[in-house]
Amino acid sequence: MKMGRGRTSRIRRRKLFRSSVSRGVNESYKPEFIELKKWLKDRKFEDTNLIPACFPGTGRGLMSKTSLQEGQVIISLPESCLLTTDTVIRSYLGAYIAKWRPPPSPLLALCTFLVSEKHAGDQSVWKPYLQILPKAYTCPVCLEPEVVKLFPQPLRAKAEEQRARVREFFSSSRGFFCSLQPLFSEAVGSIFSYRALLWAWCTVNTRAVYVKHRRRRDFSAEPDTLNHSPRVQVEAAFNEETRCYEIRTASSCRKHEEVFICYGPHDNQRLLLEYGFVSIHNPHACVYVSEDILVKYLPSTDKQMNKKISILKDHDFIENLTFGWDGPSWRLLTALKLLCLEAEEFTCWKKVLLGEIISDTNEKTSLDIAQKICHYFIEETNAVLQKVSHMKDEEVASINQLTLVETLWTEELKILQASALILNSLQTPFR
Repeated sequence: MKMGRGRTSRIRRRKLFRSSVSRGVNESYKPEFIELKKWLKDRKFEDTNLIPACFPGTGRGLMSKTSLQEGQVIISLPESCLLTTDTVIRSYLGAYIAKWRPPPSPLLALCTFLVSEKHAGDQSVWKPYLQILPKAYTCPVCLEPEVVKLFPQPLRAKAEEQRARVREFFSSSRGFFCSLQPLFSEAVGSIFSYRALLWAWCTVNTRAVYVKHRRRRDFSAEPDTLNHSPRVQVEAAFNEETRCYEIRTASSCRKHEEVFICYGPHDNQRLLLEYGFVSIHNPHACVYVSEDILVKYLPSTDKQMNKKISILKDHDFIENLTFGWDGPSWRLLTALKLLCLEAEEFTCWKKVLLGEIISDTNEKTSLDIAQKICHYFIEETNAVLQKVSHMKDEEVASINQLTLVETLWTEELKILQASALILNSLQTPFR
């Protein structure tokens, strides 16, 4: 049979190619998903229009079996399927939590339950759920130190804070773990190890959603909002009438497509820090400009520089200065305009913060500095990408972690290149 050569045939082939590239591979036949489906059915969860699948580029996800319409309920999870602080209180841990002082946090309660149930293995009623969870995570706290050192400076600082926070969480929880010794035949130190708690912490941090319930005195005042509910592609909330956690589509989805949720309007550095992944073509992705880079190309002879920096800090214009897909942010350009004020223009700094144009010279100078900063970042990004490429050849054991870092820097390079083009066009009127 001859292959069609006309325009219609070409369009059809392109559609088939795009479909084959984006369509996931059904994984519902795997034993762990069969067991999970039976477990959910026993808990009154009815089958949905979604099936587990593995997608090129994104890995494991949920695939729609049919076309989904806007506003359609795609998941209605009964309360009996939800692992909440109420679940923990009703369990064998409840009595120990109730008498521990100061009261443990909801986070500690959930982490303790996850570690304990995972240790129980086949004896745990939550085994079908636990066995489909990742064995390891890619949040920065789990990455090798030499990999974290490759992060952009703002993310590297936050990653180090995260690691210190989890270490402190583990250290401060040891007393509570020791109180649970009567529940186990093995030493609790071997069960509630740092590695075990780290896995549980990442599980909660990357997967928990907010479910409103009455406040319990058994827990500390720490809020139960351990993560962000999806708010854009889907709408999610607990239905008090049906006693189910329901997820509705906010937009339509075609048959056999991957169904996504939105973690919120987060940039890639935030997504990597909190959830351990980088989103390709993320509209919220950006490159942060720190204070030291902000003044890198400004004249060191400016006697008013310290005062200018002080004004920016006082008016909250020293942080969240970024390059994005649409160029330098308004905040970044505003900060540069203030920093580029000539001595005779300095009294106009309030007008700058209000967005007024002071002079063509000020506009041109601030754009020139923005472009120099952008080019500096492009050079730095290319250097890091080259370093990561060499490390991938040498550090085979860390190749997945290095690929994650490479993806982050590659996305930032694209943003910077887009910003450079926009800055070039903005400078045209001043040439």
